[in-house]
Amino acid sequence: MKAAAIILAGGKSSRMGTNKALLRINEKTNIERIAEKLKLLFDDIILVTNDSEQYEFLGVRMVPDQYPGMGPLAGVHAGLMASEYDANFIVACDMPFVSGKLAEAMVSNALHYDAVIPVINGKMHPLFAVFKKQAASPVEQSIQGGQLRMKDVLDHLNVLYLTEKELATYSKMDLEKVFFNMNHPEEYAEAKKWAESDFQNL
Repeated sequence: MKAAAIILAGGKSSRMGTNKALLRINEKTNIERIAEKLKLLFDDIILVTNDSEQYEFLGVRMVPDQYPGMGPLAGVHAGLMASEYDANFIVACDMPFVSGKLAEAMVSNALHYDAVIPVINGKMHPLFAVFKKQAASPVEQSIQGGQLRMKDVLDHLNVLYLTEKELATYSKMDLEKVFFNMNHPEEYAEAKKWAESDFQNL
């Protein structure tokens, strides 16, 4: 697919108490699970991190934030600036059940938009989304203006919002699982249970 996948691994993981990206699920780290799935579909994988040494084992291209300490928006900006592709799938490193089919479908829907954002039960998911490279400039303007919420920049972009009904037509995976992210130890325990169940049903 003529697009890049950008994985954001810049969070502090303060609620988890340890690096979420390196937590193991079925013998693989969370970030390995994500990267391996995306490598099957995307022409380039970019990992945004300010601590590249601990991710060298992934064998992917890594770039640091140009605006360190400015949250996920800074990660989106760094990834878009590093990408050589017009369309870019962006995902946070704490989402262990990424759907490649859903990512592919979202990229295919991005043709006439600056971004494609899923909306599940009324909640936007800008960290499992598609951003065009041209969005890097308004993202940077938002950061420089101190507007660090994803919603701040989305208000200035031409965005396609996809609801759960529309998303369900692209992926047979349970959307609750696809958009599940781990912030607390109990959520990590839940993810391991789900993954173990999937593994046993293969």
